[in-house]
Amino acid sequence: MTQYLLSVYHPEELTFPPEQLEKVYADVDALNSEIKAAGAWVFGGGLHPSSTATVVQLRDGEVLTTDGPFTEGKEHVGGFWIIEAPDLDAALEWGRKATRACIVPVEVRPFQDEPE
Repeated sequence: MTQYLLSVYHPEELTFPPEQLEKVYADVDALNSEIKAAGAWVFGGGLHPSSTATVVQLRDGEVLTTDGPFTEGKEHVGGFWIIEAPDLDAALEWGRKATRACIVPVEVRPFQDEPE
């Protein structure tokens, strides 16, 4: 089976009213249980805001660190799942369920096969 990354894209300024946020958390918890019960779960989690990120990069032979996200943008990865699915169609079905639960965009992307 192929592993897929389901990335949750969250607009930085987006805030939910408390009752809507509670529903999102409940829906995501239910989805996590469904993914696990189906045997598709590998790993998943939510992330702190992109302002908490630190970028580590090699520049002219020196390793530098800078505060903040690597890319400037209005949306950043706010969470993710790594799942196993038999094919892209099955992974996209999990993506459809994920975007319904999170109510924000979810990108589905396969991992590269490891060289033999």
